Amino acid sequence: MEESKIQPALQKQDTPGALANFPYDRMTVERFREAFPRARWSDERRSWFVPGKTAARRVDRWLAREAELLAAHADSKGRDAYAFDPISSPYLEVADDLRIRTPYSKTALRELHGIPWASWDDELRAWRVPFRSYEELRRRWPAIEEAARRNEPEERKRRREAERDSEAQRTTRLRYAERRRHRYPLPAEDLPPMGRPVTTQYGVVVFTDVSGEVVEPPVLAAFNPHAMRADFDYVWGTWRSATLTELIKTWPARREAGPMEHSRGWWQPTLAELRVARRNARIIERRRRNRDLGRVS
Repeated sequence: MEESKIQPALQKQDTPGALANFPYDRMTVERFREAFPRARWSDERRSWFVPGKTAARRVDRWLAREAELLAAHADSKGRDAYAFDPISSPYLEVADDLRIRTPYSKTALRELHGIPWASWDDELRAWRVPFRSYEELRRRWPAIEEAARRNEPEERKRRREAERDSEAQRTTRLRYAERRRHRYPLPAEDLPPMGRPVTTQYGVVVFTDVSGEVVEPPVLAAFNPHAMRADFDYVWGTWRSATLTELIKTWPARREAGPMEHSRGWWQPTLAELRVARRNARIIERRRRNRDLGRVS
């Protein structure tokens, strides 16, 4: 359901008064003319002009009432839509509005953030969606419910047990072990700047040293599929996580990295990549401070 487009758009005139803009609707115009009989339409400004020194305040109040009226009407239509085609799900509760409780899921959060007027209620520990947004909730519900079911504790446990001895799980363990070695293949002829944050497949890191040891092709193929250019010789570089101070001082790239940068394995971080890295660095530093305070106490 589209959000109401009734918004105040007031501008001072030479003659005391205010301008009012709102989407055309015959009934809305009739209510407006009834509330402001002295209002006149201005073709030049494509707005209604209401004369008077208190016009701005009066128009603001009227627009606020209209927004409430439209919201109430939209909620009524949403209730009718729900009665006609209800969502039956253990994750949905119906009260004065629609309340959604699901296991934590990034997919479900992304879908809920896309619903107009949806909001998180910390006291209820639930997402609240007004009935005026029911059609959008209905459209997104299959993805929300599927994500919620996949993240139920029992379902996650079942997947972990099924994947425990799988080839994918073994590969994941090997990749994790490789990452813990804090080494990374770098093109010998196009090395990153030492001591400065750059983005890699491990996120934003800082390279501290290059050993000069050539990386064997089987290792590249197994753990670093990006480093497969035949015209490059790859050597091992040593990396560490970037600190929050280093990330704050880093200027973001003006454009996204292209195929060339991805194929060499490192590139200047974009603003979006820096935001994620800074958030993670803040969390790590906060945990470290709390741990140190716990030791002191």
